[in-house]
Amino acid sequence: MKRPEGFDEGPVQPDAPAEDGHAPRERRAPRLPRLPVRRAGGTDREARLDSAPPAAAPETPTADAAAADPAGPAVAEHVASHPAADAALRQGGAQRAHGGATPDGNQAAVTDVIDAPMVSRPDHDEERPIGAGVRAAETAREARVARKRRKLLERAEVRRFTRRARHRRVAWITAGGVVVVLGVSILVAVYSPLMALRTIEVKGTSRVDDAALRQALSDQMGTPLARLDFGAIKRDIAGFPLIESYVTEEEPPHTLVITVTERTPVVAVKTGDTFDLVDPAGIVVQSSPTQPDTMPVADIGAAKLGSSVFRTMTEVVLALPSTVRSQVAGISATTADDVTLTMKDGSRVVWGSPDDSDAKAALLDALVKDHATRDPGTAVEYDVSAPDNGIIRSQS
Repeated sequence: MKRPEGFDEGPVQPDAPAEDGHAPRERRAPRLPRLPVRRAGGTDREARLDSAPPAAAPETPTADAAAADPAGPAVAEHVASHPAADAALRQGGAQRAHGGATPDGNQAAVTDVIDAPMVSRPDHDEERPIGAGVRAAETAREARVARKRRKLLERAEVRRFTRRARHRRVAWITAGGVVVVLGVSILVAVYSPLMALRTIEVKGTSRVDDAALRQALSDQMGTPLARLDFGAIKRDIAGFPLIESYVTEEEPPHTLVITVTERTPVVAVKTGDTFDLVDPAGIVVQSSPTQPDTMPVADIGAAKLGSSVFRTMTEVVLALPSTVRSQVAGISATTADDVTLTMKDGSRVVWGSPDDSDAKAALLDALVKDHATRDPGTAVEYDVSAPDNGIIRSQS
Protein backbone atom coordinates (compact mmCIF):
# COMPACT_ATOMS: atom_id res chain seq x y z
CA MET A 1 0.00 0.00 0.00
CA LYS A 2 1.34 3.38 -1.00
CA ARG A 3 1.36 6.30 1.37
CA PRO A 4 0.58 9.89 0.54
CA GLU A 5 3.34 12.48 0.39
CA GLY A 6 4.02 14.48 3.46
CA PHE A 7 3.04 11.76 6.00
CA ASP A 8 5.53 10.24 8.44
CA GLU A 9 7.32 7.10 7.22
CA GLY A 10 7.40 3.70 8.97
CA PRO A 11 4.74 1.31 10.19
CA VAL A 12 2.37 2.31 12.85
CA GLN A 13 3.45 0.81 16.17
CA PRO A 14 0.86 -0.07 18.75
CA ASP A 15 1.05 1.76 22.00
CA ALA A 16 3.28 0.10 24.52
CA PRO A 17 1.63 -1.15 27.68
CA ALA A 18 1.96 1.04 30.64
CA GLU A 19 4.43 0.11 33.32
CA ASP A 20 1.72 -0.25 35.93
CA GLY A 21 0.17 -3.16 33.97
CA HIS A 22 -2.93 -1.34 32.87
CA ALA A 23 -4.07 -1.46 29.26
CA PRO A 24 -3.11 1.52 27.14
CA ARG A 25 -5.73 4.24 26.74
CA GLU A 26 -7.27 4.58 23.33
CA ARG A 27 -6.27 7.84 21.63
CA ARG A 28 -9.03 9.70 19.81
CA ALA A 29 -8.48 12.10 16.97
CA PRO A 30 -9.82 15.66 17.47
CA ARG A 31 -13.05 16.67 15.78
CA LEU A 32 -12.36 18.59 12.61
CA PRO A 33 -14.50 21.40 11.22
CA ARG A 34 -16.72 21.08 8.20
CA LEU A 35 -15.11 21.99 4.91
CA PRO A 36 -16.80 22.89 1.63
CA VAL A 37 -15.78 20.25 -0.86
CA ARG A 38 -16.22 20.57 -4.60
CA ARG A 39 -16.68 17.33 -6.45
CA ALA A 40 -15.60 16.63 -10.02
CA GLY A 41 -19.23 16.69 -11.12
CA GLY A 42 -19.50 20.39 -10.19
CA THR A 43 -21.69 20.08 -7.06
CA ASP A 44 -20.64 21.24 -3.63
CA ARG A 45 -21.26 19.56 -0.33
CA GLU A 46 -19.99 19.82 3.21
CA ALA A 47 -17.73 17.10 4.43
CA ARG A 48 -17.37 16.63 8.14
CA LEU A 49 -14.07 15.00 8.82
CA ASP A 50 -15.13 13.50 12.09
CA SER A 51 -18.53 12.19 10.94
CA ALA A 52 -17.63 10.08 7.88
CA PRO A 53 -18.25 6.36 8.34
CA PRO A 54 -15.16 4.24 8.76
CA ALA A 55 -13.94 2.74 5.54
CA ALA A 56 -10.84 1.29 4.15
CA ALA A 57 -8.42 3.92 3.05
CA PRO A 58 -7.93 3.84 -0.69
CA GLU A 59 -4.60 3.92 -2.09
CA THR A 60 -3.15 7.42 -2.08
CA PRO A 61 -1.94 8.50 -5.50
CA THR A 62 1.77 8.67 -5.81
CA ALA A 63 3.75 11.23 -7.68
CA ASP A 64 3.34 9.24 -10.91
CA ALA A 65 -0.40 9.10 -10.47
CA ALA A 66 -0.50 12.76 -9.72
CA ALA A 67 1.41 13.45 -12.89
CA ALA A 68 -1.02 11.26 -14.84
CA ASP A 69 -4.03 13.04 -13.37
CA PRO A 70 -4.00 16.72 -14.28
CA ALA A 71 -6.25 17.63 -11.41
CA GLY A 72 -3.98 16.05 -8.82
CA PRO A 73 -1.51 18.90 -8.24
CA ALA A 74 -4.28 21.43 -8.25
CA VAL A 75 -6.17 19.43 -5.63
CA ALA A 76 -3.11 19.10 -3.47
CA GLU A 77 -2.35 22.79 -3.81
CA HIS A 78 -5.90 23.83 -2.87
CA VAL A 79 -6.07 21.48 0.05
CA ALA A 80 -2.68 22.56 1.33
CA SER A 81 -3.62 26.20 1.01
CA HIS A 82 -6.76 25.78 3.13
CA PRO A 83 -5.98 25.80 6.89
CA ALA A 84 -8.70 23.29 7.82
CA ALA A 85 -7.70 20.90 5.07
CA ASP A 86 -4.07 21.20 6.10
CA ALA A 87 -4.93 20.31 9.66
CA ALA A 88 -7.04 17.39 8.47
CA LEU A 89 -4.18 16.11 6.37
CA ARG A 90 -1.80 16.26 9.29
CA GLN A 91 -4.23 14.51 11.59
CA GLY A 92 -5.09 11.88 9.04
CA GLY A 93 -1.47 11.28 8.25
CA ALA A 94 -0.73 10.84 11.91
CA GLN A 95 -3.58 8.33 12.28
CA ARG A 96 -2.59 6.39 9.24
CA ALA A 97 0.99 6.28 10.45
CA HIS A 98 -0.28 4.60 13.61
CA GLY A 99 -2.39 1.95 11.98
CA GLY A 100 -4.61 3.34 9.21
CA ALA A 101 -8.22 4.17 10.01
CA THR A 102 -9.27 5.80 13.25
CA PRO A 103 -12.14 4.54 15.27
CA ASP A 104 -14.18 7.62 14.28
CA GLY A 105 -13.60 7.13 10.59
CA ASN A 106 -11.24 10.09 10.17
CA GLN A 107 -9.23 8.19 7.61
CA ALA A 108 -12.17 8.10 5.24
CA ALA A 109 -12.82 11.80 5.81
CA VAL A 110 -9.24 12.68 5.00
CA THR A 111 -9.38 10.50 1.97
CA ASP A 112 -12.58 12.25 0.95
CA VAL A 113 -10.85 15.61 1.23
CA ILE A 114 -7.86 14.44 -0.77
CA ASP A 115 -10.07 12.97 -3.47
CA ALA A 116 -11.93 16.29 -3.88
CA PRO A 117 -10.78 17.98 -7.10
CA MET A 118 -11.11 21.55 -5.79
CA VAL A 119 -11.88 23.38 -2.54
CA SER A 120 -13.58 26.71 -3.03
CA ARG A 121 -11.90 29.69 -1.37
CA PRO A 122 -13.87 32.77 -0.39
CA ASP A 123 -11.28 35.20 -1.72
CA HIS A 124 -9.23 33.78 -4.54
CA ASP A 125 -7.76 35.98 -7.26
CA GLU A 126 -6.84 33.33 -9.81
CA GLU A 127 -10.12 33.81 -11.75
CA ARG A 128 -9.94 37.68 -11.99
CA PRO A 129 -7.93 39.32 -14.81
CA ILE A 130 -5.06 41.55 -13.78
CA GLY A 131 -6.12 44.65 -15.88
CA ALA A 132 -9.75 44.69 -14.72
CA GLY A 133 -8.92 46.22 -11.33
CA VAL A 134 -6.77 48.89 -12.92
CA ARG A 135 -9.49 49.80 -15.40
CA ALA A 136 -12.12 49.88 -12.64
CA ALA A 137 -9.97 52.17 -10.49
CA GLU A 138 -9.29 54.45 -13.45
CA THR A 139 -12.99 54.58 -14.31
CA ALA A 140 -13.89 55.39 -10.72
CA ARG A 141 -11.28 58.17 -10.63
CA GLU A 142 -12.58 59.66 -13.89
CA ALA A 143 -16.12 59.50 -12.53
CA ARG A 144 -15.05 61.35 -9.38
CA VAL A 145 -13.28 64.03 -11.45
CA ALA A 146 -16.35 64.42 -13.67
CA ARG A 147 -18.61 64.75 -10.63
CA LYS A 148 -16.36 67.41 -9.11
CA ARG A 149 -16.21 69.32 -12.40
CA ARG A 150 -19.99 69.14 -12.78
CA LYS A 151 -20.46 70.40 -9.23
CA LEU A 152 -18.10 73.31 -9.88
CA LEU A 153 -19.98 74.24 -13.05
CA GLU A 154 -23.29 73.99 -11.24
CA ARG A 155 -22.02 76.22 -8.43
CA ALA A 156 -20.77 78.79 -10.97
CA GLU A 157 -24.11 78.81 -12.77
CA VAL A 158 -25.99 79.10 -9.50
CA ARG A 159 -23.79 82.00 -8.40
CA ARG A 160 -24.24 83.72 -11.77
CA PHE A 161 -28.00 83.45 -11.75
CA THR A 162 -28.29 84.34 -8.07
CA ARG A 163 -26.02 87.36 -8.64
CA ARG A 164 -28.30 88.58 -11.41
CA ALA A 165 -31.31 87.98 -9.22
CA ARG A 166 -29.65 89.90 -6.38
CA HIS A 167 -28.83 92.81 -8.68
CA ARG A 168 -32.38 92.92 -9.98
CA ARG A 169 -33.73 92.71 -6.47
CA VAL A 170 -31.43 95.51 -5.29
CA ALA A 171 -32.44 97.66 -8.29
CA TRP A 172 -36.12 97.14 -7.59
CA ILE A 173 -35.66 97.80 -3.89
CA THR A 174 -33.69 100.98 -4.66
CA ALA A 175 -36.30 102.21 -7.13
CA GLY A 176 -39.07 101.43 -4.66
CA GLY A 177 -37.21 103.25 -1.91
CA VAL A 178 -36.71 106.31 -4.12
CA VAL A 179 -40.41 106.35 -5.02
CA VAL A 180 -41.41 106.01 -1.37
CA VAL A 181 -39.03 108.77 -0.26
CA LEU A 182 -40.21 111.03 -3.08
CA GLY A 183 -43.83 110.41 -2.21
CA VAL A 184 -43.24 111.07 1.48
CA SER A 185 -41.31 114.26 0.64
CA ILE A 186 -44.15 115.51 -1.56
CA LEU A 187 -46.70 114.78 1.14
CA VAL A 188 -44.60 116.54 3.77
CA ALA A 189 -43.97 119.53 1.50
CA VAL A 190 -47.61 119.92 0.47
CA TYR A 191 -49.51 119.13 3.63
CA SER A 192 -47.13 119.17 6.58
CA PRO A 193 -46.82 122.32 8.72
CA LEU A 194 -43.11 121.53 8.98
CA MET A 195 -42.66 123.34 5.62
CA ALA A 196 -44.96 126.28 6.41
CA LEU A 197 -43.97 129.88 5.55
CA ARG A 198 -42.68 131.81 8.56
CA THR A 199 -40.21 134.37 7.15
CA ILE A 200 -40.37 136.76 4.15
CA GLU A 201 -37.14 138.41 3.02
CA VAL A 202 -37.15 141.40 0.62
CA LYS A 203 -34.03 142.33 -1.38
CA GLY A 204 -33.07 145.07 -3.92
CA THR A 205 -35.20 147.92 -2.60
CA SER A 206 -34.15 151.54 -2.12
CA ARG A 207 -37.36 153.50 -2.67
CA VAL A 208 -39.83 150.74 -1.77
CA ASP A 209 -40.77 150.32 1.89
CA ASP A 210 -39.74 146.78 2.94
CA ALA A 211 -42.04 146.67 5.96
CA ALA A 212 -45.02 147.70 3.86
CA LEU A 213 -44.24 144.99 1.30
CA ARG A 214 -43.95 142.27 3.97
CA GLN A 215 -47.19 143.45 5.54
CA ALA A 216 -48.91 143.17 2.17
CA LEU A 217 -47.73 139.55 1.86
CA SER A 218 -48.56 138.57 5.43
CA ASP A 219 -51.68 136.64 4.35
CA GLN A 220 -49.35 133.89 3.02
CA MET A 221 -47.84 133.20 6.43
CA GLY A 222 -48.46 129.69 7.75
CA THR A 223 -49.02 128.22 4.28
CA PRO A 224 -46.72 125.36 3.18
CA LEU A 225 -44.17 126.56 0.64
CA ALA A 226 -45.49 124.18 -2.02
CA ARG A 227 -48.99 125.63 -1.68
CA LEU A 228 -48.22 129.37 -1.79
CA ASP A 229 -50.65 131.41 -3.90
CA PHE A 230 -48.33 133.21 -6.33
CA GLY A 231 -51.28 134.85 -8.05
CA ALA A 232 -52.18 136.60 -4.80
CA ILE A 233 -48.50 137.52 -4.30
CA LYS A 234 -48.42 139.16 -7.76
CA ARG A 235 -51.53 141.20 -7.00
CA ASP A 236 -50.08 142.35 -3.68
CA ILE A 237 -46.76 143.43 -5.26
CA ALA A 238 -48.58 145.23 -8.10
CA GLY A 239 -49.80 147.70 -5.49
CA PHE A 240 -46.26 149.09 -5.33
CA PRO A 241 -45.73 151.10 -8.59
CA LEU A 242 -42.02 151.57 -7.93
CA ILE A 243 -41.42 147.85 -8.38
CA GLU A 244 -40.71 147.11 -12.02
CA SER A 245 -40.15 143.34 -11.61
CA TYR A 246 -39.49 140.76 -8.90
CA VAL A 247 -38.25 137.22 -8.44
CA THR A 248 -39.46 134.81 -5.75
CA GLU A 249 -37.31 132.05 -4.29
CA GLU A 250 -38.33 129.43 -1.76
CA GLU A 251 -35.78 128.44 0.85
CA PRO A 252 -37.02 125.45 2.85
CA PRO A 253 -38.19 124.97 5.36
CA HIS A 254 -39.78 128.31 6.28
CA THR A 255 -38.44 131.20 4.13
CA LEU A 256 -39.65 133.08 1.02
CA VAL A 257 -37.15 135.47 -0.60
CA ILE A 258 -38.40 138.27 -2.91
CA THR A 259 -35.80 140.08 -5.01
CA VAL A 260 -37.18 143.36 -6.31
CA THR A 261 -36.11 145.44 -9.33
CA GLU A 262 -37.28 149.00 -8.80
CA ARG A 263 -38.29 151.32 -11.57
CA THR A 264 -35.63 153.75 -12.77
CA PRO A 265 -36.75 157.21 -13.94
CA VAL A 266 -35.19 158.47 -17.17
CA VAL A 267 -36.90 161.82 -17.69
CA ALA A 268 -38.55 164.46 -15.58
CA VAL A 269 -41.94 165.88 -16.48
CA LYS A 270 -42.97 169.25 -15.05
CA THR A 271 -46.39 169.15 -13.47
CA GLY A 272 -47.37 172.45 -11.91
CA ASP A 273 -44.62 173.47 -9.53
CA THR A 274 -43.10 169.98 -9.15
CA PHE A 275 -41.15 167.63 -11.35
CA ASP A 276 -42.28 164.01 -11.67
CA LEU A 277 -39.53 161.49 -12.26
CA VAL A 278 -40.93 159.08 -14.85
CA ASP A 279 -39.60 155.71 -16.07
CA PRO A 280 -39.85 154.52 -19.72
CA ALA A 281 -43.28 153.00 -19.07
CA GLY A 282 -44.67 156.39 -17.98
CA ILE A 283 -44.84 155.47 -14.29
CA VAL A 284 -44.08 158.28 -11.89
CA VAL A 285 -41.38 156.94 -9.65
CA GLN A 286 -40.81 159.98 -7.54
CA SER A 287 -41.74 163.63 -7.31
CA SER A 288 -39.22 166.43 -6.72
CA PRO A 289 -39.78 170.15 -6.12
CA THR A 290 -36.61 170.99 -8.07
CA GLN A 291 -35.38 170.01 -11.49
CA PRO A 292 -32.91 167.09 -11.27
CA ASP A 293 -29.46 167.56 -12.76
CA THR A 294 -28.97 163.94 -13.85
CA MET A 295 -31.92 163.64 -16.26
CA PRO A 296 -33.46 165.83 -18.97
CA VAL A 297 -36.87 167.48 -18.76
CA ALA A 298 -39.32 166.05 -21.28
CA ASP A 299 -41.68 168.46 -23.07
CA ILE A 300 -44.51 166.16 -24.05
CA GLY A 301 -46.93 168.97 -24.96
CA ALA A 302 -50.37 167.54 -25.42
CA ALA A 303 -49.15 163.92 -25.29
CA LYS A 304 -49.74 161.79 -22.27
CA LEU A 305 -47.40 159.76 -20.18
CA GLY A 306 -46.98 156.32 -21.73
CA SER A 307 -47.99 157.49 -25.24
CA SER A 308 -45.96 156.58 -28.35
CA VAL A 309 -44.36 160.06 -28.47
CA PHE A 310 -43.34 159.77 -24.81
CA ARG A 311 -41.90 156.24 -25.34
CA THR A 312 -39.93 157.54 -28.36
CA MET A 313 -38.32 160.28 -26.26
CA THR A 314 -37.39 157.87 -23.46
CA GLU A 315 -35.92 155.43 -26.03
CA VAL A 316 -33.66 158.16 -27.40
CA VAL A 317 -32.54 159.18 -23.90
CA LEU A 318 -31.68 155.58 -23.03
CA ALA A 319 -29.59 155.24 -26.25
CA LEU A 320 -27.36 158.23 -25.37
CA PRO A 321 -23.94 157.52 -23.88
CA SER A 322 -23.53 158.56 -20.28
CA THR A 323 -21.08 161.33 -21.21
CA VAL A 324 -23.59 162.87 -23.62
CA ARG A 325 -26.66 162.22 -21.45
CA SER A 326 -25.21 164.29 -18.64
CA GLN A 327 -24.99 167.28 -21.08
CA VAL A 328 -28.64 167.04 -22.25
CA ALA A 329 -30.97 169.50 -20.52
CA GLY A 330 -34.26 168.75 -22.30
CA ILE A 331 -36.00 166.73 -24.97
CA SER A 332 -39.07 167.48 -27.04
CA ALA A 333 -41.08 165.90 -29.86
CA THR A 334 -44.22 166.73 -31.74
CA THR A 335 -44.35 163.36 -33.49
CA ALA A 336 -42.54 160.04 -33.12
CA ASP A 337 -40.23 161.04 -36.07
CA ASP A 338 -39.33 164.52 -34.86
CA VAL A 339 -37.18 164.33 -31.73
CA THR A 340 -35.02 167.27 -30.72
CA LEU A 341 -32.51 167.51 -27.87
CA THR A 342 -31.38 170.65 -26.07
CA MET A 343 -27.84 170.74 -24.64
CA LYS A 344 -26.85 172.57 -21.47
CA ASP A 345 -24.55 174.93 -23.45
CA GLY A 346 -27.46 176.01 -25.67
CA SER A 347 -26.70 173.75 -28.65
CA ARG A 348 -29.42 171.68 -30.31
CA VAL A 349 -29.48 168.17 -31.70
CA VAL A 350 -31.73 167.15 -34.59
CA TRP A 351 -32.34 163.47 -33.93
CA GLY A 352 -35.25 162.58 -36.11
CA SER A 353 -36.81 159.13 -35.72
CA PRO A 354 -35.74 156.63 -33.07
CA ASP A 355 -34.35 154.33 -35.76
CA ASP A 356 -30.59 153.58 -35.58
CA SER A 357 -30.41 155.29 -32.21
CA ASP A 358 -27.14 153.58 -31.30
CA ALA A 359 -25.38 154.77 -34.46
CA LYS A 360 -26.78 158.29 -34.02
CA ALA A 361 -25.59 158.34 -30.40
CA ALA A 362 -22.04 157.37 -31.42
CA LEU A 363 -22.04 160.04 -34.19
CA LEU A 364 -23.28 162.72 -31.79
CA ASP A 365 -20.54 161.87 -29.30
CA ALA A 366 -17.90 162.29 -32.01
CA LEU A 367 -19.34 165.62 -33.21
CA VAL A 368 -19.49 167.03 -29.67
CA LYS A 369 -15.85 166.15 -29.04
CA ASP A 370 -14.76 167.65 -32.35
CA HIS A 371 -16.59 170.90 -31.69
CA ALA A 372 -15.15 171.09 -28.18
CA THR A 373 -11.61 170.99 -29.59
CA ARG A 374 -12.23 173.71 -32.19
CA ASP A 375 -14.72 176.17 -30.71
CA PRO A 376 -16.01 175.09 -27.34
CA GLY A 377 -17.83 178.33 -26.40
CA THR A 378 -20.05 178.57 -29.49
CA ALA A 379 -23.53 177.11 -29.56
CA VAL A 380 -24.16 175.03 -32.69
CA GLU A 381 -26.70 172.61 -34.13
CA TYR A 382 -25.81 168.91 -34.53
CA ASP A 383 -27.73 167.04 -37.19
CA VAL A 384 -27.54 163.28 -36.75
CA SER A 385 -30.82 162.36 -38.45
CA ALA A 386 -28.71 160.61 -41.09
CA PRO A 387 -26.27 158.47 -39.07
CA ASP A 388 -23.85 158.13 -42.00
CA ASN A 389 -23.57 161.90 -42.52
CA GLY A 390 -23.26 164.11 -39.43
CA ILE A 391 -23.50 167.88 -39.79
CA ILE A 392 -22.54 170.76 -37.50
CA ARG A 393 -24.35 174.04 -38.25
CA SER A 394 -24.13 177.42 -36.71
CA GLN A 395 -27.32 178.58 -35.06
CA SER A 396 -29.06 181.45 -36.87
